Amino acid sequence: MAVRIFWTLVIGFSVGVFVQSLFPFGVVTLGWLIALAGMLLLASSVAQVEWRVALVAALLLCACAGGMARMQGATRTSDPLIDVYVGEKVSFEGVIVAEPDVREKNVRLTMRIESVGSTTVLSALSVIVSAPLHSPGTYGDRVRVEGELRIPEAFETGEGRYFDYPGFLAKDRILYQMSFAHVEVIESGTGNRLKASAIWLKQKFLEGLSLALPEPYAGLAGGITVGDKRGLGEELSETFRIVGLTHIVVLSGYNIMVVVDALLRTLSRAPQLVRLGLGAFVALFFAAITGFASASTRAALMATIAIAGKATGRTYLAVRALALVAVGMIFWNPYVLLYDPGFQLSVIATLGLVVVAPLFETHLSWITSRFGVREIAAGTLGTQIAVLPLLLYQTGMLSVVALPANILVLVALPFAMLFSALAALLGLFTGILAPLFGFPALALLSYIITTAQLLSAIPFGTLSIPAFSGLVLAGCYAALFAWVVMQKEAAEPGGSAAHEKSP
Repeated sequence: MAVRIFWTLVIGFSVGVFVQSLFPFGVVTLGWLIALAGMLLLASSVAQVEWRVALVAALLLCACAGGMARMQGATRTSDPLIDVYVGEKVSFEGVIVAEPDVREKNVRLTMRIESVGSTTVLSALSVIVSAPLHSPGTYGDRVRVEGELRIPEAFETGEGRYFDYPGFLAKDRILYQMSFAHVEVIESGTGNRLKASAIWLKQKFLEGLSLALPEPYAGLAGGITVGDKRGLGEELSETFRIVGLTHIVVLSGYNIMVVVDALLRTLSRAPQLVRLGLGAFVALFFAAITGFASASTRAALMATIAIAGKATGRTYLAVRALALVAVGMIFWNPYVLLYDPGFQLSVIATLGLVVVAPLFETHLSWITSRFGVREIAAGTLGTQIAVLPLLLYQTGMLSVVALPANILVLVALPFAMLFSALAALLGLFTGILAPLFGFPALALLSYIITTAQLLSAIPFGTLSIPAFSGLVLAGCYAALFAWVVMQKEAAEPGGSAAHEKSP
């Protein structure tokens, strides 16, 4: 009964946030849901209604109302004081609240607005500022920016699909954009010291990579180790996208999971508590070195859950832990459920790794287990199948070569990450000798890039799928869920497979 109540609360709260995100209901609707829950409990005491059924239904309604109320309280509303300047050139003062996002042609700064002219702003909203390359400003700086203020708009991504850019930005309290801005630093060092130290550590790490490795290898090394976005270039980024390897270019949960899994294998004879403790530490270290960015923190949490489930063999408990972490993140920021593709993919990919991958591993005995190839193949199959419907819904791109590309690359990925980290650390202290220490990383990174380039050159390696509705997406996952249930039942000693073999 306790497990049923847990899932009732998780599902009810998530459904409430989802519904309120699409159809904003008022307080009256929440009151009706709670009143209906009370009526169900009352009916169970005076009528012939099973009390357990009534309790679960009442809890579901209350949890749904709670999710709707949480989304209501988190809804971002614009500030009338700022709105009057939309479409005009305006000057703001505020604090940079995130690490600058350096692109090939510009730098993007996320600034919390503190004042407009001489008027103080109390709404704690942010503006994403697009400024020329090499503009001043880093995390924690108080700056003055001047440029044209705009409201973010959704944009078409192809094949009839639209990306809700305003919702994506709103999850970080960003409701405004400013383009071609002039930036002037007023004061430095006003940010959180822990986060500032982590960002400084990341910058020193990237500096060591640039001394030990040439481009684009240093850019790829920065992406797979600390989630740096600036080094690959448009052509190589497109190559990785075509072959379904974009997730390794950024610091994804899968990257972290691969490294932690390799660590657990190395420490296979150590006590389980020590192994899991070190694994969790390494995962959180990756989050720290990126400045505890939301994406890397989420990836570290998801990877820790996946590893804990695999290391202890408790798949079902890992799924519960995943649900608890996911609903906790939704409670903290309800916008991530509907407007953060990274959150959606992380949750589903982790589910695929924990639930779907073991179903494939039992059928891959013909693949060698050396260097973890069989486990990588099963994990790749599980995650790829789990995220495929969502990826097709979001992008419409079906990479035919994604599976072999992932298997070929992921075998080398933990070693590439390890030697890239060593190259960065040694590069800071060895001067002109740094490239010598970077050679092992260079060889592995060259292998990854060459593999991606060769597979991307295969004709018809990528297919374009027309846009489809959310109902079709839900149907795909319902079918996948039914298949997993049937496979698990067949694999159990008393399952259908056992009955078929019995005389």
